[in-house]
Amino acid sequence: MKRTALALFVMLTSGTAAAETVTLRIADQKGNMHAEMEAAQQLNNLHYKIEWAEFPAAAPLAEALNAGAVDAGIIGDAPLLFSLAAGSQVKAVAVSKSVPEGLAVLVSPDSKIKTVADLKGKNIATGRGSIGHFEALKALEKAGLTDKDVNFRFLTPADARIALANGSVDAWSTWDPYTALAEVTHTGRVLINGVGLSSGNSFLAATDAALNDEAKRVALQDYVNRLAAADRWANSHVDAYSTTLAKIIGFPKEAAAKSFARRNSHWQAIDEATIAQQQDTADFYQKYGLIKQRLDVKPTFYNGLKVAQN
Repeated sequence: MKRTALALFVMLTSGTAAAETVTLRIADQKGNMHAEMEAAQQLNNLHYKIEWAEFPAAAPLAEALNAGAVDAGIIGDAPLLFSLAAGSQVKAVAVSKSVPEGLAVLVSPDSKIKTVADLKGKNIATGRGSIGHFEALKALEKAGLTDKDVNFRFLTPADARIALANGSVDAWSTWDPYTALAEVTHTGRVLINGVGLSSGNSFLAATDAALNDEAKRVALQDYVNRLAAADRWANSHVDAYSTTLAKIIGFPKEAAAKSFARRNSHWQAIDEATIAQQQDTADFYQKYGLIKQRLDVKPTFYNGLKVAQN
């Protein structure tokens, strides 16, 4: 007889032998979720296993999701769109709302570039299809420029940081904690940030295979609630959280604290406003030819998981 979700939840929370077989393979970016949950002690007393895989950026994380190498992972709004456009069997199950101050176009501290308009004819490093790419395009549009007015260099965050330092690019469009690291080490100056340009949405995305597995789906529901609780704890314990985050990502504590404190983030269930924001992002990318045809984003959202708010 097919197990009910309630029966599976009882098994997961009672520590039965069957529950021990449930393993969630979670993809993370630079310690994001792992650091929060560890600092908030939300990884204690789990009745399923977590296998962590860390990625430097969303693109390789999305590839791992698309390939089914992981069950779930944290991903920005733009990479989620590219995943959908590629026909991946992945759904966003919860959304993190945050202030996108750490999403920024950086230039060298001594750069003569003072405004986004000064980027005309310059080289900008970012990840193709990343939230950094989105930020650069939005900033250019606001300044009356287009992607044809600049030269994009698509690089990993590590390579982009080096390229900015040695002058082989004029600007780097990136996100926290890389932005914060550049600021506290005085290796980058913010030209423009994402406030007013980006939705600030990030998603917990899960594969269809994981969502169709009842035991994993129940484990994912528990994971989402723990993640939301960890975020609430971190927002009220920035110093303690930053210490853990700094150790996990190998960044100075000052950078870790700066990157988190300004986010003011919280997790919530998928709602219509979030879907509308994602549709706007999809239409924006189609406008610049990064997505070849108009996408209906609704099929990439899953509303079956709830997010506890206390």
